[in-house]
Amino acid sequence: MLAVASFALSGCGAVEVAATDASGAERRDCLALLDDLPHRVSERPRRETEGSPLGAAWGDPAIVLRCGVGAPEGYEPTSACQRVNGVDWFAPADALTDQDEDVVLTTIGRKPAVEVVVPAEYRPPDATLVDLADAIKEHTEVVSPCA
Repeated sequence: MLAVASFALSGCGAVEVAATDASGAERRDCLALLDDLPHRVSERPRRETEGSPLGAAWGDPAIVLRCGVGAPEGYEPTSACQRVNGVDWFAPADALTDQDEDVVLTTIGRKPAVEVVVPAEYRPPDATLVDLADAIKEHTEVVSPCA
């Protein structure tokens, strides 16, 4: 699952964040979101990142956020979503049922889209999503809410 997560830890140092395709207004919105993210998520401190400037990380193992991502693998317009503090999220069904796996959640119906990888050790992911909700709502636009 780490390949899907698009990040890797480089020892105890910075967390590598894979690039996204965000440009123009989406990139500006992502940068504003990153500036407004909390210093702690799920009670874990923010960590240094390298690679893409459109990402953030907290804790070890790292919770990783990337902004400006595309549609998640396996997502269909009829896919189920979960709403946490006013933000709609998609996660593959098998990731929700297997509590021993990291879970990759992606905002649905928001622009720019945000992806959050929550390590299995921090499951369920709800506390992480609650901590991130205010900044995501402030810096992304609802274009198509989840049904």
